[in-house]
Amino acid sequence: MHWPCFRVSLGRLMSWTMGSARSMNSASLKRLLSALFYGLCSFFIVVCNKNVLTTHNFPSFQVVAVGQMAATIMVLFVGRELKVVDFPRYSHDVVTKIWPLPLIFTGNQVFGLGGTKRLSLPMFTVLRRFSILMTMIGERLVLGVTAPWSVSLTVYAMILGSVIAALNDLAFDAVGYVFVLANDAFTAANGVYTKQKLESKELGKYGLLYYNALFMFPFLLILVCFNGELELAYNFEDWTNPLFLVQFILSCVMGFILSYSVMLCTQHNSALTTTIIGCLKNIIITYLGMLIGGDYIFSLYNFVGLNISVIGSIVYSWLTFRVQENKQQVLKQPAVPTVV
Repeated sequence: MHWPCFRVSLGRLMSWTMGSARSMNSASLKRLLSALFYGLCSFFIVVCNKNVLTTHNFPSFQVVAVGQMAATIMVLFVGRELKVVDFPRYSHDVVTKIWPLPLIFTGNQVFGLGGTKRLSLPMFTVLRRFSILMTMIGERLVLGVTAPWSVSLTVYAMILGSVIAALNDLAFDAVGYVFVLANDAFTAANGVYTKQKLESKELGKYGLLYYNALFMFPFLLILVCFNGELELAYNFEDWTNPLFLVQFILSCVMGFILSYSVMLCTQHNSALTTTIIGCLKNIIITYLGMLIGGDYIFSLYNFVGLNISVIGSIVYSWLTFRVQENKQQVLKQPAVPTVV
């Protein structure tokens, strides 16, 4: 007598279960692909920048930053005119909506390029792990997000390895260290505030990218004109070298692609996840960088410190994704329909 009613309820339950599974799989796939895309972009731009600034000895990392901003502005402007991408046109309230991201965006870009030029890739990447600690602190202060104790312990392990490596760096460069630590602070701030601005849904990821570059491009261009960096770049002798030209153009274009991948990864994951993915790709660069650039000097304690930091990165990445996956499942769990 109650079989028809039971069959209907069972059908609803199965439909709900399959729909929930599809929704969770789709969300997980987006998180995974956006993280992978950011990791690959982050890897390739570091290698391109290192080749341009160290292997070819290009004199100005600030001019490279100008080129990356110009590429971002042109690509997004043309894309909007061709209806490929969409973001709001300029209005007076755009500045208040986006602030202080343009300053953070510029600081992150300029100091990152400066650190890449002055330090060996292994030391550059190991010092970049301070950005994870800064992001963790920033998320707690700005977003009210507190990392679990297990995640915090792995952060401290990474920092310990970084300190050991730094104390035994035979190619120590004080200015380079200042550049990288400043880059860490701007990276953390960029991740936290990008997450905050993306959640407002007002400008979107394309709008944030476009106006970040547009607002700061004139100031950075004026800076390189007055400090002599533009003249140094103009007189650079390798402009006729096809290999350098290709790598310089790739460095500029990859700057835009990297900025987009950061927005995408932060949107689908979290500021902390974006930061840890960036540091995970540094595991490859840490070892590969011993061969690229020719400016790494081996010492036993430095190498041990690098490996402690690398192991901490691996464990931290695993813990971070597990914690986030559990949170997503709890937040997206709909109410189970009642079976009649």
